[in-house]
Amino acid sequence: MKRARSKSPAFLAAFAAIFLAVASLFALPDYTQTGTGVRVSKVGVVEIEVYRISHYMDQLPPTRSKQAVIDIDTGKKFVLTMLRDVDRATIVKALRDAYAMNDYTDTAKIGRFVAAFEGDLKAGSEVTIEYDPRSKTTTITAPGGRTATVGGLDFMKATWSIWFGKIDQPQLADELIAKLR
Repeated sequence: MKRARSKSPAFLAAFAAIFLAVASLFALPDYTQTGTGVRVSKVGVVEIEVYRISHYMDQLPPTRSKQAVIDIDTGKKFVLTMLRDVDRATIVKALRDAYAMNDYTDTAKIGRFVAAFEGDLKAGSEVTIEYDPRSKTTTITAPGGRTATVGGLDFMKATWSIWFGKIDQPQLADELIAKLR
């Protein structure tokens, strides 16, 4: 009768260490929500709610400021939930205009990013924008599963500036950092 060979404790410890190291490469960051707000569009004197936006970060910045949120090189993301239908042309123009307002002019990167929008955005649909500090990439996921990934710390900072930099609705930026201490 053959006896099963037991694994040595050193082998098991080494296996566990390798498994945990590989698993950590695929682990999702443990995000903290920093705030939520609603983007409005003004038509005359009427304000129309366009989307609800929430912001999350893996690590919080050392100071409670919008610029600190833009600058920190950590995992972070926005989740936009559409509150009304918005056609593709309108959302693409709004993003391009927001990059321009914040003096970001790399049209190739902007074009690649907005290409994720294949069609109109319907009320209830979600858009996520997430920055990965390991790969230095910003990924947008639009309704229908379309994604676009753009590299560079400069692009992440430009994208975060859309909501935390120069913005025509400054109270939205304040709401997005309301939970920072």
